[in-house]
Amino acid sequence: MSDIEYRAVLPEGWPRPRGFAQAVSSRGATTIRVSGQLAQVDGAAVAEGLSLGEQWRRALSNLVTVVRAAGADIPNIVLLRAYVTDMAEFNAGGAEVGAAWGETLGRHFPAMTLVAVSGLVDPNARVEIEAEAVLP
Repeated sequence: MSDIEYRAVLPEGWPRPRGFAQAVSSRGATTIRVSGQLAQVDGAAVAEGLSLGEQWRRALSNLVTVVRAAGADIPNIVLLRAYVTDMAEFNAGGAEVGAAWGETLGRHFPAMTLVAVSGLVDPNARVEIEAEAVLP
């Protein structure tokens, strides 16, 4: 235990990941940093053939699950970082991505960074999203 009461967060029923925490929280004005979430279900590999919009919905849903497991909720999310493997696909799929956002985050729009990358840890993943949330 450190002087900031650093604590790893693992949602109930989720398998413990190797090499990272799904989120961490610390004392103070508690900041929760959520590791990048993929469109995984129950820790399995990302299913082949999912549309970019469906990957966004699943990744955001996983992110919200981790944020809630850490004791926060959607309004506490202050920052998102999203990594996509194809910016043209992201731009073309804006309506589907927007629908996925509305289904998971509603009208909550935190600060966000979007970055194109050459690949993600799961070869079927086309999006990975991380977050920071703050509790009073």
